[in-house]
Amino acid sequence: MKIAIINGPNLNLTGTREPHLYGTASFEGWLADIRSQLPELEIAYFQSNIEGEIINAIQKEGFDENCKGIVLNAGAYTHTSIAIADAVSAIATPVIAAHMSNPRSREPERHTDLLLGKCKGVISGLGMKSYELAIHYFMSNNPTSH
Repeated sequence: MKIAIINGPNLNLTGTREPHLYGTASFEGWLADIRSQLPELEIAYFQSNIEGEIINAIQKEGFDENCKGIVLNAGAYTHTSIAIADAVSAIATPVIAAHMSNPRSREPERHTDLLLGKCKGVISGLGMKSYELAIHYFMSNNPTSH
């Protein structure tokens, strides 16, 4: 079973950027740990600071019949990108939006979520656990995973 994680801008700095919000663990370290915990699962990973590259990744994974779910953290594009929201709408693969922090507890400009109605669900405010919960959702709600 394959699940894709797609991260947007500045998430390559996880572990060093604003550790009071995002923690001190690197995303790559967390990803290595989760892959070792779930060896039966193929976890594809993509990160970009560029909107068009994120859209390309959503389309690539979203039209891959082997991909059973996408965990998307569009970063600040969550609040600004109609194009990313349109890409999520254009694919059949379900998407769960994951955020390490809780956007609703932050600045007012982060309260707008253009992906909200396009995604299967949203998990926020739980750090890296937000991704883990989304992965487990896809694993437990996919008939091919049992």
